[in-house]
Amino acid sequence: MQVDVHQIKDRVAEKAEVIRRLQSELGKAVVGQHEMISRLLVGLLTHGHILLEGVPGLAKTTAIKSLAAALCTRFQRIQFTPDLLPADLVGTMIYVPTDGTFKTRKGPIFSNFILADEINRAPSKVQSALLEAMQEKQVTIGDHTYPLEGLFLVMATQNPIEQEGTYPLPEAQVDRFMLKVKITYPELPDERKVLDMALDGTARPVQAVVEAAEIAQMQEVVRLIYVDDQIKNYILDLVRATRDPAAYKMKGLVPLVDYGASPRASIYLGLGARAIAFLQGRGYVTPQDVKDIAFDVLRHRVILSYEAEAEQKTPEDVIQTILKTVPVP
Repeated sequence: MQVDVHQIKDRVAEKAEVIRRLQSELGKAVVGQHEMISRLLVGLLTHGHILLEGVPGLAKTTAIKSLAAALCTRFQRIQFTPDLLPADLVGTMIYVPTDGTFKTRKGPIFSNFILADEINRAPSKVQSALLEAMQEKQVTIGDHTYPLEGLFLVMATQNPIEQEGTYPLPEAQVDRFMLKVKITYPELPDERKVLDMALDGTARPVQAVVEAAEIAQMQEVVRLIYVDDQIKNYILDLVRATRDPAAYKMKGLVPLVDYGASPRASIYLGLGARAIAFLQGRGYVTPQDVKDIAFDVLRHRVILSYEAEAEQKTPEDVIQTILKTVPVP
């Protein structure tokens, strides 16, 4: 099939103003943290769920709330706690004594954007209640299954330094997230600006500037962005190298990796690279786009061995080695 890259680039350019408008509005509440904002937009453009991990006070919750506020959509924040029940998330059946029937009361999951704040503080039965919603975009209450909104995105946060009273997410749950983004401390100029805004009271509220129809149009354009066969093969090589490093001349990684990334990683690398190309105003994907999104797609899908932990190796170390070794087309 013949692909007109120039025509796709024109479609991308048409939506550039919408992205600038959205980024400008987010800048009112979130200073710096450009990579975090970029990854939130990647999830928005590709229907991908996002897990943000970082110490308290790095604007994780603020960024998600600001993104939801900038969009003309429905938003629900769910504070995960140890006493949370699945019914608090998806809803339940309520008995109506006047006529002896049961009525369905839908939970907060029935929104466009869900902020699962401190998701690792809820027990596993609550975490598993998210599985069907995140993967199938539907919820079962009683004997009935209810579809969720067409635009449905779960953005979760977790604190990596405090383990008391937490329930680590199982691999099956984490794999449902398209991206796992690690948030770091802001640069000095950005932190100074945050301080000035707090002391001077100059922070401005985020306004809704993008309609749901515009989001759907951007998502459609992202699906049109061209991915060459060589790029597809490069994506597959990166993912397969996490499973069989020896086949890609990385025998040193064999004892460090217990399980490599699933085929879902290949899909998300392709989708994420398309979104990165869109945000940079291109109608085609480059190998650098794949590299830019690789850490966020792969870090929670590469399961290390005890030997790797003993050597204080991280998934990022393994991914870095793979990116340096696998030939770039």
